[in-house]
Amino acid sequence: MAGLNIKTLTAGNWDTDVLKSEKPVLVDFWAAWCAPCRMVAPIVEELSNEYAGRVVVGKLDVDANGSVASQYGVMSIPTLGVFKGGKMVDKIIGFRSKGDLVKMLDRHA
Repeated sequence: MAGLNIKTLTAGNWDTDVLKSEKPVLVDFWAAWCAPCRMVAPIVEELSNEYAGRVVVGKLDVDANGSVASQYGVMSIPTLGVFKGGKMVDKIIGFRSKGDLVKMLDRHA
């Protein structure tokens, strides 16, 4: 499901690919049944290409990895969070425009 520049995140690779990442990580907390998640997916794909080399972009299926989602208080999806230095430093909940996501990323990239 993930595009070329998008990592598929799981509880198994979370520490390595998100918490220990040298670069900021944009995490899309999503589920297959979530219509707003499907609406934001093409925007996340565009951002993964536009920020390639500066920001790691990944998707975490909350149904398959509920423990990770609950650890960060993700109650509604889509939730898009930016992680730096092992911590969530910013997040947007719900479908938002590409412009809103760019503003959030530019604060951390």
